[in-house]
Amino acid sequence: MGMLDELYRRWLFEVWTGDYDVAEQILTPGFTGHWPNLEVHGPAGAVEQVRRSHACFGGVRTTLDVGPVVGDGMVAAGWSFHGEYRGGIPGATAAPGTPVSFSGQDIFRAEDGRFAEYWVVSDAMGLMAALGAVR
Repeated sequence: MGMLDELYRRWLFEVWTGDYDVAEQILTPGFTGHWPNLEVHGPAGAVEQVRRSHACFGGVRTTLDVGPVVGDGMVAAGWSFHGEYRGGIPGATAAPGTPVSFSGQDIFRAEDGRFAEYWVVSDAMGLMAALGAVR
């Protein structure tokens, strides 16, 4: 397994399961994360975005569905997120404890052995529909 493959696995299976200290090890100090409608900066910004997800979902598990595909300092992968809704999403009608799953894709750009930039696309609308927040 290559270094960038390992970095990605640490992102998906360590940071996303709550081991937030790992972010400092795998993301550059000048890291920029591009979420839809949101840009975050530095490892702390990335961790805060992950924490927001954990605030709304318990029992978070992630699966690696495709890749990671590594080439020319870039990493791409497809993943699934699984958890139980805790509440707190405006407009959602689903009861706390409702199981949810949704999928997405990540692209990272590496620099000096760490990730410097990140783009994510996920099925947020599918998730909101499953929670009854949109129709």
